[in-house]
Formats: sequence, structure tokens, C-alpha cells
Amino acid sequence: MPLRVACMIIKKRLEYSNLFFSGGFFMKKQCMVLFGISLIVLGVSVGGCSRNTNTQVSGSAAGGGAVSTKANTANAVFGSEPNTIDPALNSAVDGAIYLQHAFEGLYKYQDSGTNAAPGINYAQAVPGMAANAPAKTVNDDGTVTLVYTLRNGLKWSDGSAFGAEDIVYTWQRLVDPATAADYSYMIDMVVNANEIMAGEKDKSTLGVRAVNATTLEVELTYDCPFFDEIMCFPAIFPVKKSVIESAGDQWTFSPSTYISNGPYRLKEWVHNSYILFEKNPNYYAPVSGPEFLRFALMDDENAQLAGFRSGELDFIENVPTDEVPTLLASGDLDVTDYLGTYYVSFNTQKAPFDNALVRKAFTLSIDRNFIVNQITRTGQKPASGFVPSGMTDTVAGSDFRETGGDYYSVADTDYQRNVAEAKRLLAQAGYPDGRGFPVVEYLYNTNDGHRAIGEALQNMWHTALGVNVTLNNQDWAVFLDTRKEGEYSIARDGWIGDYNDPINFLDMYLSGGGNNNSQYVSKEYDDLIARAKGTAVQADRMKYLHQAEDILVGRDMAVGPIYFYTRSYMLSPRVKGMYYTPLGFFYFTTARLEN
Repeated sequence: MPLRVACMIIKKRLEYSNLFFSGGFFMKKQCMVLFGISLIVLGVSVGGCSRNTNTQVSGSAAGGGAVSTKANTANAVFGSEPNTIDPALNSAVDGAIYLQHAFEGLYKYQDSGTNAAPGINYAQAVPGMAANAPAKTVNDDGTVTLVYTLRNGLKWSDGSAFGAEDIVYTWQRLVDPATAADYSYMIDMVVNANEIMAGEKDKSTLGVRAVNATTLEVELTYDCPFFDEIMCFPAIFPVKKSVIESAGDQWTFSPSTYISNGPYRLKEWVHNSYILFEKNPNYYAPVSGPEFLRFALMDDENAQLAGFRSGELDFIENVPTDEVPTLLASGDLDVTDYLGTYYVSFNTQKAPFDNALVRKAFTLSIDRNFIVNQITRTGQKPASGFVPSGMTDTVAGSDFRETGGDYYSVADTDYQRNVAEAKRLLAQAGYPDGRGFPVVEYLYNTNDGHRAIGEALQNMWHTALGVNVTLNNQDWAVFLDTRKEGEYSIARDGWIGDYNDPINFLDMYLSGGGNNNSQYVSKEYDDLIARAKGTAVQADRMKYLHQAEDILVGRDMAVGPIYFYTRSYMLSPRVKGMYYTPLGFFYFTTARLEN
């Protein structure tokens, strides 16, 4: 594995990194790709023929037993080489899907039996390692005590005993500043978490303790309405202290040290080729899914489609854009809902985007209808705000986006009116018709879909505003680091909900926040988020969150929303029984293969 990848701490949370696009692709290349896919799926090692000189095998199979074959293996693609599969450090959707199969929290996602899309049901949160829902006590000071009873006989994948102390260690590691986990704030409602993250208290003071091996006590600063969903999230998944202390940051690279507690365990990782999971024989319940899960590591949409059509791949998400209309019409490509927003981040601390007028001008001049109708073409909706449609507001069934309204019109007929306003704002900022505006760069991660959108934005900004924007693409890991460090002017960005509450789209823009890619700073905004986190009264929470979005987008335009995501996929008819959450996780845990 390249050193820069092995050592990298992920800087960005769950983010959709791939998008449909097509480019020139000839028959000869299709044959080569199909041959390559066969090698990936069958696990064949090719020496001098490999184009990737960095491919290495991490460990060997974790013991004897069954051998992976097409008949007993589900073959899927969710992305290329992951930056990390450490639960605390992962920040990408593909990595999270791997983690959802190998680990489990106090709660887990389970098939709800309600259909989401062809071949796939929705997921629901249910107790996982916890035997049942926690006993809850609301204390006089407003804090809340949760007491969880763990299932009896829990074990790690290596057969060693699992206990409540393992959860205590995991949570303390997550909030420890030394871990540098951008997702540390996921449990900021736990007593003393914020003080620990700020370096003001020791991690041992975190409001979680093991009463005994099977009893866990958690102290919350308020009655958090979405805590069950947080307990399903990968950053919270337990990790084994002895392994991490002995193997350090190399613990994720070998089956012998990648000890997990979920329904599957790591069997083999051939870097830049595939990750192979097998059923965990020490899981507390029988695993009804395939014997093996093989995740091919690919980013070429043409190669993925060729592999799917040949039958070597059972599940893919990304196909060439030119193929989308045909695949949708034939019913081969399915689309389901997805709680996420695709947008651009402006570096608010770097001229000329330290000026809100400039940011507003660039945002208003984006033709969102062109992008969703001519480029993405899988049902995405033009974004009129940052928090996407589908996020619950005050009561069940209400929608935060509908309640909050639009910050600008996304009607196709209003685009020229938006452009006129954008030109006025840019002139007010001192750049009439773009005169005197410096050449700026748009940064995106290497992907044909992102390139197509980048080229469209480049043209829109030049045509509407008279400004010149150059394009720069970087490999995924490098891109994450560059954007995170603020070494850009405008950058592609995307955000997928971690749970169904609008705060997880808004609290990342707290001043100094680990996922605040725009380097945005606003005390007024910070205070509103603090108020929202300080009350359990849903009407008050939503009032503060709407006011916060009014500042972030309506007043300061720290980001430029483009569209609300959908999730498209192709699923082999031989795979039955998958389930999915609109947070982006697909599950093979209960899938069956009909060969």
C-alpha cells in the first residue's frame, strides 16, 4: 500500500465520491477490462501484466474452510482503494459499507421488510450488541442516563471475549484529540465529550462506564432524539484495544490484526484490487448472507458495467453517463432515495471568496437544471438549500427543506433572473462584468462525472460572470487532504446524512470543526448550533437550526448547493434479500444467492 495512503488520516466524513460519466471507450479496451475484472473477481494474481505496481496482498486467508467461488460469493463495487477501514478514521461511504458488514454497534440496521426499490428493502435501527433498548432516566439537571445491557456471550472475531470495557475504550479513543478523528463530535452529547475534544479534560472523564462486563452506563447532556441512529454509525463501532496498542496504525491491514465483532470478518485484502470478507464464526447469531463478500476496488465506470454485464459483478453503482438513459429505460438501472447534497465549497478565508457577495454571485450563476438533466440524469433534484429534502422537521412526516423554503429559485425559467442578480452582486463586490477578478481554480477528485460537472461550472461562471476558472483534479486521498487543509479556492464537495436529523448537515460548519471544509467562522452561527444541541424540545431545536441555515446559506453562502442526491445501482437478479438505508449503506448481511 502506498505510504501516503497507509499513513493518511481521513479528513472528510461520509461522502459520495463517484458519479456517472462516460468517455471514449473502444472495443479493444472493453475486452482488456473484462479480462481484468475476471482476474479481480477470481482472485488471480498476475505478475508483470499488472498496470498497478503498488498492488500488495495484506495477510493471507484467516484460516482454512470454504473457498470463495462465484456460487458462494457476492461480488460488488462501491469504490476504489479505501483510504482507511478504521471505524474512527473512515469518512467515505464505501469504507462505511465495508465497516457495516465487519462491525456492529449497540444498535444496528436490519431489514424492515418495507420495499425501497427493486430488489432492496429499507433498513431500520434495532438493538445490536445491546440485548434491548436502554433503560433511560431523565435527571433533575436535564442530563440523561442510559443503561445498556449487552447480549450474553459476545465475542470478537478472533474468539476472545467482548465486554462493556471495549465500548468504553472505543468511545474514549474517538474523542481523544490524539486520534484526530473528524467524527469525534458524533458523540458530543455524551457528558464531557466537548471538553475532552478541546483538550480541557482527560478522556477518562467521558460519560461512559462499564458497570460490569455486560452493563454499560452512558451519561448524556440532553435527551438526544437520534441517539439510537448514532449507535449504528461506523465511527462508534468498537475496536479492540490490545490489537491497536500492539499494531498501531497498521492494525487494519492484515486479517490477523483486523479484529472485528460484526457478521463478517476480513479474510484478504489485495490492495487496489479487492477486499474479501468471510462469515464471522464468532458472531452471536447465525449469518444468513453469502459465505463471502468480495468488494472489487475500482473507479472506472466502463469497467464496472462490463463486469456486471459479464456476470462477474453482482452489484455496481456507477455507470457511464451515456448509458444512463438506455439502462433506465430497460429497467437495468434502478434509483432510490438518498439523504445527501452535492455542492461546492468556497474557501471563506481566502480572497476573493472571503467576500460573501462573490460567493453568492458564483452560487446564483449555477444552472442546476442543466447539470441534473444533462449530466447526472438519474433523478437528482436541483438544490435550493443545503439541508436536503427528506430530513425530518418538528414532527414525523414534516420536511425540514419544505419548512425552510428556498434560498433562491431553482426553476428553469428563473435562471436568467438569477444570473442578472449574480452579475449585480459581483459588480457590488468590485468586479463589474468580471473585470479585475483573478483567475481561480476549481478542485475536484479524479472522476469523469466530477470532471463533467467541473467543466459545466467553468463554462457557466465564465458565461454569466465573465470570470476565468481553471480545473484541477487530484486522486481521492490527495484531494481529501488538500481540501481539508484549505489549500484551494473552490472545491467539489458532498455530504450524506449520518442520521435523519438536519443537525448533522449543519453542525459540521462550527468554527474550527473537523469537517468544516469552507473554513467558515461565525460566532452567531456557533451559538445557534449550541442552542439546538442544548435542548430536547423538538420545536425549539428546529427553530434554531432553521436560523442557522439562514446564516450559513441565506446570509453568508459558505457553500454553493447544486443538487440533492439520488442513489442509482444495478443488481444482479441472482441476489435476493438486500436492504438499504437512505444514509447510503447497502447490506448483504441477509442476502441470498440464487445460482
